[in-house]
Amino acid sequence: LLEEKQLEEGMALVFLPALARMAVCGGTHGNELSGVYVVQEMERQRKEKGEGVWIYNSSPYEVRRAQELNNLLGLKGSTDATDMICDLHNTTSNMGLTLIHYTSSDWVTLHICKYLQTKITKVPAVDLTIDWIHKFNSGTVFEGGDVEAFKFIKSFDYPRDPETRTLTAAIHPQLQDRDFCLLKQGDPLFFKFSGETVKYEEEETLHPFFINEAAYYEKGIAFHLAKKLTLTIPTVQVQKD
Repeated sequence: LLEEKQLEEGMALVFLPALARMAVCGGTHGNELSGVYVVQEMERQRKEKGEGVWIYNSSPYEVRRAQELNNLLGLKGSTDATDMICDLHNTTSNMGLTLIHYTSSDWVTLHICKYLQTKITKVPAVDLTIDWIHKFNSGTVFEGGDVEAFKFIKSFDYPRDPETRTLTAAIHPQLQDRDFCLLKQGDPLFFKFSGETVKYEEEETLHPFFINEAAYYEKGIAFHLAKKLTLTIPTVQVQKD
């Protein structure tokens, strides 16, 4: 009945494979400790319940860590690969709880985002993600609809000395901590050390995020800019054998 109704309304019911393997990773970036503590607490709870534990503790070497993670979570594209990774990070920006994904056509990820947006004030994000997966694997039909998102457009660097590349300005106080606000032409961006204000000159209104992220100074990024959009996703159900 549900499928017939959706077909009448022009909505497709998409069947997707079950998610058999999920990994929760903390400490991918060694100085971001919240994820480490979350994973440690999950490990403690699973031990108390007598359940298996799958934990990865980061090493300080990026390349070696990537190789070890690849082996631990299954080679990409192989039948042993993990179906989903929930990778926990911190930021010094005022972004609250932010869900980052890299495609607009991964229906599972977008449905989890939609699910979290409706319930995130009540239960931690990791628990809600696991809850969604359990319900999906058990046959629950998740209705399609609209998901609000922000699409990355480009990055802005700080004003710098053209010869030494040292910073010549800081984030303007009126922009600081206003991640995802609407940035309009003429709004202040930077306050130069010499006293002048640098304003946003472009006509397109966009939304800044990762404003003044400490780890981005060396990357030449003062903040990213995104466009707010609405994605329409189909109804999904686990694929039956």
